[in-house]
Amino acid sequence: MTEKADLETYLFLLPNKFLISLFDPKNQTNYYINEVNLENKINSIDINHLNKFLDQNIFKIEKLTGKFITNLFLVIENNQIFNFNIGIKKKNYEKIINKKYLENSIIDAKELFNENYKENKIMHIVIQKYLIDGKLKSLFEKNLSGDNFCLEIQISSISLRLTNEIEKVLEKYQIQIIQYLDGNYIRNFFRDSNLDFSQMTYGIKNGFNENEVTLVPKNTKKVGFFEKFFQLFS
Repeated sequence: MTEKADLETYLFLLPNKFLISLFDPKNQTNYYINEVNLENKINSIDINHLNKFLDQNIFKIEKLTGKFITNLFLVIENNQIFNFNIGIKKKNYEKIINKKYLENSIIDAKELFNENYKENKIMHIVIQKYLIDGKLKSLFEKNLSGDNFCLEIQISSISLRLTNEIEKVLEKYQIQIIQYLDGNYIRNFFRDSNLDFSQMTYGIKNGFNENEVTLVPKNTKKVGFFEKFFQLFS
């Protein structure tokens, strides 16, 4: 039996369609799903169409579950999503490269991005490469040792102008966005899978990519080392 309290709402704003789903994480199925195809494949969001789509679905979902939708995860594909590669190179004087050392390096990259791209909101931080004394590693291992440490990070971000526009639409329904996710990144990561978009989205936001850093609110509860390795405060 599905526990309605555990259902998650996903809204997809894609160039050729709008899609909304009520996803059951336990059974990995869509409890409710509906979509509308857009006439032209465009990158701009037609606010009137979006309002109409939400009107047709939000109240239907709330009637189905008997609960108000208060938040959702938003997946978007748009030309106002930008990817940036940042390289961090450090001399390691302590020899050991541990979790704290890695976190500080990622924080440096995050702060560098925020200083230079104030009109953008970070969606994803993904570690592309580790180089320790010239040796390439695809995944981080606990307590590595080396004198020189290099890190290549890709940051996906979205224009704040666009996020403000979307959030203004959702305010009408008293709905907040928990997290913005890049649809192209999700599709590419699960390129060879048979999962549907909701299942892929659930996977990405729950750490299927071991090299993605999860941004969490500052008031979140602490987790153990092995529960989730990469978690930084947003």
